[in-house]
Amino acid sequence: MNWNEINQQSDIAYLLEHFGYFHDGCLREMHMWTGTYVNEDLSMVVPGELDTNVKLLFQRQYANPCAIELFFEGVTGIQIIPSPENYDSIIRDAIIIKLEDTFYWADDYNWHPIENPDACSNWISAKKMKWREVNDWMDKKNRYGD
Repeated sequence: MNWNEINQQSDIAYLLEHFGYFHDGCLREMHMWTGTYVNEDLSMVVPGELDTNVKLLFQRQYANPCAIELFFEGVTGIQIIPSPENYDSIIRDAIIIKLEDTFYWADDYNWHPIENPDACSNWISAKKMKWREVNDWMDKKNRYGD
């Protein structure tokens, strides 16, 4: 499964159109890690650059593709708000924006990082963004661990 890098507006447009703007989709899983860690001798390793990375798994009710994975490198911000009881977590339409050297993904087409950053939307921002189809990752099974 090869990763498709997002570099310019045409890459963003292709992904959004290819995955139907995430319509009738859901964020199934999230995996986050950093480059900071503690060695066996209990010494801390702290990189000097942005070291947070996130993978998001999305599934949707349409084929070709029915599941994709987004990979964000050098994460600069993230907001994930769980749906309250008796509400669904269905994505109606999502947006991807590139401002200067940062990519933004949000689960609301009207969200914007400058005009309405505090809107009750799930969003993530990062310096690099990639995606790939993972059509065999459907159903309830966790792909990033139990």
